Amino acid sequence: MLSNKIYLWVLMSVTLTLQLFLGQTAKASEITEVIDNQVNSEKTYLAQTGDNLNFGDDLAQVTSISQLSDVQPTDWAFQALQSLVERYGCIAGYPDATFRGNRALTRYEFAAGLNACLDRVNELIATATADMINRNDLTTLQRLQEEFSAELATLRGRVDALEARTAELEGNQFSTTTKLNAEGIFVVADIFGDERANGGDLNVNPILANRVRLNFDSSFTGRDRLRVRLQSGNISGFNSGLTGTNMTRLGFDANTGNNVEIDDFYYRFPVGRNTTAWLIANGFGSDNVVQSTFNTALQSGGTGSISRFGRYHSIYRMASGSGLAVNHKFSDSLALSLAYRAANANNPNEKAGLFDGQQAIQSQLTFQPSPNVGLGLTYVNYYAPSGAVNLTGSIGSGFASRPFATDSATLANAYGVQASYRFSPRFIVSGWGGYTNAQALAGSNEGSKADIWNWAVTLALPDFGKRGNLAGFVFGMPPKVTSNDVASRENEGTSYHIEGFYRYRVTDNVDVTPGVMVILNPEHNDNNDPLWVGVLRTRFSF
Repeated sequence: MLSNKIYLWVLMSVTLTLQLFLGQTAKASEITEVIDNQVNSEKTYLAQTGDNLNFGDDLAQVTSISQLSDVQPTDWAFQALQSLVERYGCIAGYPDATFRGNRALTRYEFAAGLNACLDRVNELIATATADMINRNDLTTLQRLQEEFSAELATLRGRVDALEARTAELEGNQFSTTTKLNAEGIFVVADIFGDERANGGDLNVNPILANRVRLNFDSSFTGRDRLRVRLQSGNISGFNSGLTGTNMTRLGFDANTGNNVEIDDFYYRFPVGRNTTAWLIANGFGSDNVVQSTFNTALQSGGTGSISRFGRYHSIYRMASGSGLAVNHKFSDSLALSLAYRAANANNPNEKAGLFDGQQAIQSQLTFQPSPNVGLGLTYVNYYAPSGAVNLTGSIGSGFASRPFATDSATLANAYGVQASYRFSPRFIVSGWGGYTNAQALAGSNEGSKADIWNWAVTLALPDFGKRGNLAGFVFGMPPKVTSNDVASRENEGTSYHIEGFYRYRVTDNVDVTPGVMVILNPEHNDNNDPLWVGVLRTRFSF
């Protein structure tokens, strides 16, 4: 961003150069020192003030410094302004006779002022008849050019090398419109415990598995994004099939049999200045629509929490599949997001399609009065036909995911609150709580209702021990059915999720994360023994 101070610096540089060319005794090194000092002061000024670029009013030419009412002899740039106005006649003021030296200026304003000075200099040199410039001055200029020919040649060589390097980078880039980034995860993991959550021996062996992702991000206007993600992996979920509960699932499990699949496909684009819209074909977590700061340090499956539960609130998993989303910012601190998702939108069969199958409407009001504080209020209206009900995204107990019989179409209204507070850049506390009211619309449990609750508290310590590292902790209660008209599908005990991990940054492209989580009273059954999950995750990125 260019401010009037940089404007003055450039014009002062022109003045100093003219003085040098006109026979002044200043040495080149002295001129360079003056300019370098001014550049450094401008860098400091911009870093402290964060000047922005704004379009201003029409400018009016002035011929005397006294015409600028807000320029005083005590101002730091008064002499430079006076010289540029009265000696070279190339400074413009505003119609109200002010210069406004402390406001930001546009590139158009800067170009106009600089062009005026250059035109004036060219005019003086071309005529060479004024007292300011004569033939002797031109001879001096020629001598100076010869004296500094070596320095000028060095400068030209550096510019040529920079241009060659730029051409090489442009010639070897992946695409002019598409960026490629990739992630590869290798994990060693195991589960420890006396028995499965639903009884029986825990016959689970250690695993060594992988997940690979290639993200192709294209932009056509510079403000939009078309993402296509290819994914392959063989990380089996530590789910109810192995442990008797989904509470032990990893946050990055993906089992495609190492076949390549399109895991993420969406187009994001702006609608005006304050609104962003998404067209979603598949993938793309609804947590991304809210664009909030909640729990972001733990949110990524590759770099954050090792568990599926610890990444973010399960309410965001209710809206999935193809659909449309929009986020509107009322101000820098207040935003509203809306999304409609259908899990089987591409299937024209009965109890599927865009409106007849599993579907959800998600909305969230996000309030962020400062970069350190965030609060979100979320509501989801969810419907699923019989056989497709999953109210928790396979995170909590089996009863919480499906509170009624399999032949029961289910309607649910879910409410969630998310909050985050950053005490410092290296100490962030986040958390969430949620309540879901579910009702069976058809089937053997028609008319039955159930209440489901969940909550969590998380702690993130970025740059713990080293820049790029992260220590994270999660404690909470996975989704639990606290009351149900179908008494046999009500959770009587309480499970607790306890997790800790430490991501160590080996290089800019490699990090290693050891972590452990324990599920107390799995499936909200106080008679079940704890289940322990140990993980060593290694991530490569480029």
